[in-house]
Amino acid sequence: MKEAPEAAADVSQKPVSLAEIALLFLKLGTTAFGGPAAHVAMMEDEFVRRRKWLSHQEFLDRLGASNLIPGPSSTEMAIHIGFSKRGWPGLIVAGCCFIVPAAVLVSLIAAAYVRYGALPQVEHILYAVKPVVIAVVAQAFWSLARSAVKSAWLAVIGVVCTVAYLFHVRELALLAVAGIAAAGPVLVRSRRTAMLLLAPMAAVASRPDAVPFGFSRLFLTFLKIGSVLFGSGYVLLAFLRSDFVDRLHWLSEKQLLDAVAVGQVTPGPVFTTATFIGYIVGGTRGAAVATVAVFLPAFILVAASGPLIPRIRRSALAGAFLDGVIVGSLALMGVVAWQLGQAAIVDFTTVAIALVSAILLFRFHVNSAWLVIGAAVVGWVL
Repeated sequence: MKEAPEAAADVSQKPVSLAEIALLFLKLGTTAFGGPAAHVAMMEDEFVRRRKWLSHQEFLDRLGASNLIPGPSSTEMAIHIGFSKRGWPGLIVAGCCFIVPAAVLVSLIAAAYVRYGALPQVEHILYAVKPVVIAVVAQAFWSLARSAVKSAWLAVIGVVCTVAYLFHVRELALLAVAGIAAAGPVLVRSRRTAMLLLAPMAAVASRPDAVPFGFSRLFLTFLKIGSVLFGSGYVLLAFLRSDFVDRLHWLSEKQLLDAVAVGQVTPGPVFTTATFIGYIVGGTRGAAVATVAVFLPAFILVAASGPLIPRIRRSALAGAFLDGVIVGSLALMGVVAWQLGQAAIVDFTTVAIALVSAILLFRFHVNSAWLVIGAAVVGWVL
């Protein structure tokens, strides 16, 4: 399944420097609030529509690949984009620059938490920023869906995935079924049979009794989580509770919930929740160990899967499978946006912020980062 010539012609052929990659992902890592769906939306705005580093199809291909491997999908998107523009150096620079700002900020918040026993109060800022995030996600969803839904059959798959996700079907199973359903017509037309290779399922870890704290144990625990976790931040919460509260007994329930809250409200990857936990149990060194461990599998998996994407696109069967995965990913993104919207748009003020943001994004194509900063200022004033 080849990309349309006119779509490929829209991609800029200008060489991209490592400095440019670093600056852009540092900016995203500092301003990308709202979780993976919002991060993907900001990347689509920055790298597809504004800078034209990727076509819509290339972006969607990488989005589908990111959802097929375990780990933080938005960070993997950053790594994919860096790898596509500058190879291995771009992979490392893009991923690290997207992660580091959030990790530093979360470490500072964790230091204040350990010292004062409470989180800094940021409710007013978040109150104004969340409606902007919903508008950003809606814009990206609309833009990507127009490119991804190429047939009535893919539209049906998207609707079924949306309903299934609302009924709590596991993300990996949903994406696998979406891919198989999209590849079905190709198999029927070609009268061929094939074995579709699915992403590996999470390994079942043993549950020993509580153990004393150790940096090697901390590293291995977060390495396992980063290697096998599919899905949203809610799935991350389940893994963290199972390991750090129930099995290791290193955290209380309250500390875990505070850690997840920090990961949700700070910019950059939600997986920086690991940084907060690492700091609580092991100070600055613990924060560094936890951050490296939870993100390391993403770099390895993207490096292994990235070169395969062009080959996948040259195969009609594999390309159809990836189209189905993309539509399934967008269904997940749409459901997440709806769920976030119910919590974020709660009164006249937030409705007004969301509507103004949507107009500025859809009609005037204002950079989403400026909208987030502006909303944060409004929230602070309010």
